[in-house]
Amino acid sequence: MRLDDLLFDDALVTGDLDAALLHLGSRSWTRGDVQNQAEALRSELVKIGVRPGHAVAVMLDNGPDPVAALFGVWRAGAVYVPLNPRLTGAEVSYILDAVDPVAVVTTTENVVRLRDHFSGRPVVMAAEHDWSTPARAAHPEARQHDPDVALIQFTSGTTGRPKPVLLLHSGVLTLLDGVLAKLRSGTTSPSAPAGPPRSPMPNLIPVSLSLWAGIYNVLFALRVGAPVVIMDGFDPAEFRALVARFEIRSTVLPPAAMTMLTDDPAITDLTPLRYVRSITAPLSPLQARRFKDRFAIAVLNSYGQTEIGGEIVGWNAADSRQHGEDKLGSVGRPHAGVSARVVDDDGHDVPVGEPGELWVQTPALSAGYADGAELSDRISVDGWFRTGDYARVDEDGFVWIEGRVSSMINRGGLKVYPGEVEDVIRLHPAVADVAVVAGPDDRLGEVPWAFVVARQAAPAAAELTALCRAHLAPYKVPVRFEAIDEMPRNEVGKVLARELIERIGASS
Repeated sequence: MRLDDLLFDDALVTGDLDAALLHLGSRSWTRGDVQNQAEALRSELVKIGVRPGHAVAVMLDNGPDPVAALFGVWRAGAVYVPLNPRLTGAEVSYILDAVDPVAVVTTTENVVRLRDHFSGRPVVMAAEHDWSTPARAAHPEARQHDPDVALIQFTSGTTGRPKPVLLLHSGVLTLLDGVLAKLRSGTTSPSAPAGPPRSPMPNLIPVSLSLWAGIYNVLFALRVGAPVVIMDGFDPAEFRALVARFEIRSTVLPPAAMTMLTDDPAITDLTPLRYVRSITAPLSPLQARRFKDRFAIAVLNSYGQTEIGGEIVGWNAADSRQHGEDKLGSVGRPHAGVSARVVDDDGHDVPVGEPGELWVQTPALSAGYADGAELSDRISVDGWFRTGDYARVDEDGFVWIEGRVSSMINRGGLKVYPGEVEDVIRLHPAVADVAVVAGPDDRLGEVPWAFVVARQAAPAAAELTALCRAHLAPYKVPVRFEAIDEMPRNEVGKVLARELIERIGASS
């Protein structure tokens, strides 16, 4: 089975060709519309010489086109490479050089803006329900990936250059089914009456379809036979309207979007929303609590990595009912087939509740990186995958993520978790956003620096220092608080720590 079967295989798809499948604004597209557009792109790709295993890059705005392109590339047997339309020319060149796709599918506007960066590759122009073929043909000797490779997804690149991860059809399907098994296991009591079947609720996707989180949630919707509601950029008022219009009871949201909703005085009610699953970036217990208290909506955190291919730890409704208060902020418990352990720097298991690096065993991993690098350096001799995240697992098996190993601040041998410090600083009413990173120190090696975005007037450093000393051990208190106008973040809301560290270097 392949991922394109989720749209084209009648044995797997519920609903007929005339049923609405995609919604954007006031417009809708049927399953037949999307199939026809995907088949048209497949034909154009084959016409210019795209063969199975070839990589095809796609740069399109949110809407039906990227969904059709996703399945059109797969129907041609090719490998999908998403490009965010917001990327700069230099970023596009970096991705194309790393992956070397045989063709690019994009719009006239992007061709005008980025033609020099497409490096002479054939460009298929996208127009609504139509694709125009270029004169140039794809290079017949381009690299052909294994038939099971579905897409090449770049990591977020918050601390270094993004890496091109090879994700497999089989691996993504395995993880999708693991998540669904977990969610379904907590929805209905065994003694409850079956009742009439309910049509699947639409899946509201509030992130870009150039991101793995957006693509993954399209696939998730199709796997359960649900239509897809797409947002072209996140807006709190639009989100509230879509939740009401489509009677959304459960959805996904990045932490940055949850903060926007919580801080917007005009958003006072999100009925009938009952559950929000956090995606794309770490969600702190404080952020989860603020959202839950404001809207009385259960917050179900989750955990996965691009190299893993999807979510491997999460919540179901039963866990939410039993532990929604006392475990708020945890990413949940491992899904079926997933094992987790926490180890020290020497690879030995730590006591329950103590922090260390999270190692996992999963039903599927990626096939490595498109640039030839492998995952072998992240897999232990007995088959455990080193996630690179600090975490702890409590007595009930719930996993709590403390932060990235690469983000950990080693202050003279004492470990400082940036997220813990950030949560304390956010308690100050004048702080709108904050990030803590490692600054250099001649004596201690590293010390915590805090970058603060103020709501209006910046709080005094002395106030923030006193706040931290009241809640944290002395070695965790930042040595410096620096005011900035805006926090550098990527498309999914993760702080670009490397840019903050560069600022420290420039000011030293």
